[in-house]
Amino acid sequence: MSRNTVRLIGVLAAVEPLRHTPAGLPVVEFTLAHASEQTEAGQQRQVEFEMAAKATGELAARVAGIRQGSGMDVQGFLNRKHRMSRQIVLHVTNMELI
Repeated sequence: MSRNTVRLIGVLAAVEPLRHTPAGLPVVEFTLAHASEQTEAGQQRQVEFEMAAKATGELAARVAGIRQGSGMDVQGFLNRKHRMSRQIVLHVTNMELI
């Protein structure tokens, strides 16, 4: 079991200021809001949620410059917020504005 891939389309709901790790790597944390209609067990269902996300490196600088409310198509993987946390964060590895 090695597959951990997420693709999500949403809106940039909030973005924290760009910061740098002790090693100098740029990091930005943000919130992605999603709303859609999905089919589950043959029935249509309204889906709405917000998800914590994080981008590093060159992608972090790009995300930090995006205006709140902008549409985004992101790809990445899920991991814990930090080693001792149970909270899940989407680590974004690719992003396109829509």
